[in-house]
Amino acid sequence: MKRIYYIAACLLALITVLPADAQEQNATQNRQQQQKGPRASRGERETAKADNGLPELTVRAQDLNERLTQEIGNARWMRVIYRRVDLTKEKNTPLYYPVHPMNGQMNLFSIMFQLLSEGKLKAYEYVDGYEVFDEAHLINFKELLDRFHVYYEEVAGKRGGEPALVINESDIPSEQVRSYYVKEAWYFDQNNSLFDVKTLAICPLLSLDNDFGQTTSPMFWLPYENIRPYLNTAFIMTSNLNNVAAFTIDDYFRRRMFEGEIIKAQNLMNQPLQAYCTSPDSLKREQERIEKQLASFEESLWMNADSIKLAEDKTSKKDKGKATTGKEEKAEAQKAPKAKAAKTKAPKAQKSAPVRSIRRR
Repeated sequence: MKRIYYIAACLLALITVLPADAQEQNATQNRQQQQKGPRASRGERETAKADNGLPELTVRAQDLNERLTQEIGNARWMRVIYRRVDLTKEKNTPLYYPVHPMNGQMNLFSIMFQLLSEGKLKAYEYVDGYEVFDEAHLINFKELLDRFHVYYEEVAGKRGGEPALVINESDIPSEQVRSYYVKEAWYFDQNNSLFDVKTLAICPLLSLDNDFGQTTSPMFWLPYENIRPYLNTAFIMTSNLNNVAAFTIDDYFRRRMFEGEIIKAQNLMNQPLQAYCTSPDSLKREQERIEKQLASFEESLWMNADSIKLAEDKTSKKDKGKATTGKEEKAEAQKAPKAKAAKTKAPKAQKSAPVRSIRRR
């Protein structure tokens, strides 16, 4: 009897253990499927969005944004450059026109302003020399409007919520934003053998006319990673000859189709160029020197192939040959008039015939 009870107890234990193992296996399989599926990635993106302050986007837009993100954490060499992009120059006008929304097209500041008003983006305080993108430096949109004298109208919120701000398109100061500060990082990633430029942040500059003349004041810093998914769908016209909007604003920045002068290169003293360049000529020389440093560093990374060197040597020899032939032609041209002058000399005087003397007669 004892054996029978013992066998029955073992059977009951097996019956209770097997379903528990099956449940654990199913749970692990479900976890693996969830990790591979879109729900888990969506949850990860939501947590990352809550931590980093990323905008609310669809899953597809977030996937595209992750693929286009340039990682600079593994960079072995990096230099941070600040540029001022003047929108009055012809090369930078695609970021300025149309001044007001027209035919579904908007300029860069209109897109920024609309996203900030809808609460899809977070702007950060402009502090000269220190760009800190944290909660302590966030800008309240209403305070921003009051600071730069932008007219708005408060409308009572639904069901006792916060009041909404209504701003007319004509009151958006997109026409007065005529320049931008662009912060970019020139970096070399040794793991991927990549030398590239990444746009880090953008700051619009508001130009106002008053009794003292024209004053320009920075408005706020906006991380480029947060606004890039929206700029990737904003098409602009980049040529006067071809009116097709074939490029987006993101392409405009990634391809470096703009033109901006260097105002600062990150250094230990955290000084802009104007702090140690006292004259316009010295400022221009310093800008050219920094540009040459960036270009020479990129050239020093790569080793030219032998075929390229041979082609360069041949072209240099041809140029030298052309130069020598040109010199010989010039020398011959200079000798030619001398030879002609020698040939056209006056003939020698001939001897006259003897004449008898009159006295002897």
